[in-house]
Amino acid sequence: MWNPYENSRQNTHDFTIKYRFYTPEEGGRKQLPFQGYRCDFAYESDDITTTGIYAIHPEFEDGDGQLIMDTERPVHREGQARMWVLFGEMREKVHRHRIQVGTRGYFMEGPRRVGEVEVTSLVGLLTNPVN
Repeated sequence: MWNPYENSRQNTHDFTIKYRFYTPEEGGRKQLPFQGYRCDFAYESDDITTTGIYAIHPEFEDGDGQLIMDTERPVHREGQARMWVLFGEMREKVHRHRIQVGTRGYFMEGPRRVGEVEVTSLVGLLTNPVN
């Protein structure tokens, strides 16, 4: 059973996205991940060889907008997720200025893009604490 990040972080997620994992034929994962998947994030416009990637983790929702609590079944290939900026100083320094509704980016495994995302709403990005 999944323990929501909201319980351990004592605040709300930073933003929500719609996502699509690439198929293996597109260079994506052979198997879809499970709730608790810890990939990184890259902005669509970035050259990651100079900017790097960011520790922003997804928490996947079901078709009704509820968190998926089952950690033993893969998430959907396409859907919605809540995104958590892991480091507060990066939320302030980088992400509050760059993320807005419509921002596009990627789920990253190292330098490899495994899925595409688009920001659909801002939730705690502007109000969550720096630490």
